[in-house]
Amino acid sequence: KSKSFFMQSTHEFELFPDHSVTQLLFKDVKNASELRKNAMEGKINGALINPSMIVNPFQVLVAANKAVHLHRIGKMKTRSLYSEIIYNLSPTNNISEAFKRFGISDSDSAVLIVLVHPTEETHHVTDVMVKVDGKQIPVEDVSKMTDTVQIKKLYKTTPQEDKCLLDAVVCRMAIKDVI
Repeated sequence: KSKSFFMQSTHEFELFPDHSVTQLLFKDVKNASELRKNAMEGKINGALINPSMIVNPFQVLVAANKAVHLHRIGKMKTRSLYSEIIYNLSPTNNISEAFKRFGISDSDSAVLIVLVHPTEETHHVTDVMVKVDGKQIPVEDVSKMTDTVQIKKLYKTTPQEDKCLLDAVVCRMAIKDVI
């Protein structure tokens, strides 16, 4: 089930219906370094993602679903659920590379925030929103921020895959553990 109200996008996990993932997208962000520091200190319970590396919100849902699953079975490769989401976006098994590519940097002016929470609880979504000094925009607009050149390079897509870049990206995210 998914609900999209206001600007955020919230999806219930099919395998874990008691939990949902909410995505929030901001532009004209003036406090990226403060947000990053807060996330590293655990004051923001969420994944802060560079939206230019995201093709579509579905890509984030795939990463979050995998992270929640690995968290539940105790098989995460990183220290927290939110770092696991960022790591799962990457086509490689290099954790620091994943953070460099998909995490936000101090100079970023846009941020995609991903929160995992009990389905009925939405108060911490508001808690995070008030910390962002920027303009909230619809999550679907993330595709307008996509750096297609960087994505094609990172995921090593072929020209034939350009028409369905999202499929190519999600496929590479999914198979990285298998290769």
